[in-house]
Amino acid sequence: QLQASGGGLVQPGGSLRLSCAASGFFFSSYAMTWIRQAPGKEVEWVSSINTNGGTSYAGPVKGRFTISRDNAKNTLYLQMNSLKPEDTAVYYCAKASADFRRVVRRQAGTQVTVSS
Repeated sequence: QLQASGGGLVQPGGSLRLSCAASGFFFSSYAMTWIRQAPGKEVEWVSSINTNGGTSYAGPVKGRFTISRDNAKNTLYLQMNSLKPEDTAVYYCAKASADFRRVVRRQAGTQVTVSS
């Protein structure tokens, strides 16, 4: 089970840190990912981190977002800086191998709204 939290309303240029609590599986053995879905748009991959800590980012967030994990706490993080209105979306965490469309149907996610 995965539960994302930490979203909210922030002004452009602001920062948020999302967390994802994992349970029910051996967290440290899985590559993990953040995805997002803006209103009326398709699900978008944001970032992934593998079991060795290697990271990758989608172009629109590269240099602004940082993904990390704490295997001792079974928690995934996404530090988001220099937020833009186009980052507004519901953010979800998932195993990197998951069906993303299925994830957004089954998980609540956390809402991030960037607006002045």
